[in-house]
Amino acid sequence: QVQVVESGGGSVQAGGSLRLSCTASGSARINWVTWYRQVPGKQRELVAISSSSSSNYADFVKGRFTMSRDNDKNAAYLQMNSLRPEDTAVYYCAVTVVGRAADYWGQGTQVTVSA
Repeated sequence: QVQVVESGGGSVQAGGSLRLSCTASGSARINWVTWYRQVPGKQRELVAISSSSSSNYADFVKGRFTMSRDNDKNAAYLQMNSLRPEDTAVYYCAVTVVGRAADYWGQGTQVTVSA
């Protein structure tokens, strides 16, 4: 059983930074990591996706958000800089683990950016 726990959301002013964490329990190692965000009433957006060797970002976060991971902690991170009010959303991470086909989702964490 793999459980994914997210943390790091909060409220900041425009221009500020937050780092979201996504940690997978168990012995299965994280393979792919995808960050999404969703605003109530709107479709979920893909923010960034990474394998162990590369990362790709949505145009609206390129140059501001950076993914990283700590394999020893089986964790992935989303560093968010130069935050804008339009980045306000619930952010979710979804991971795959080595040897399994399923996606495992975190519970979501609220990010609020005030002008």
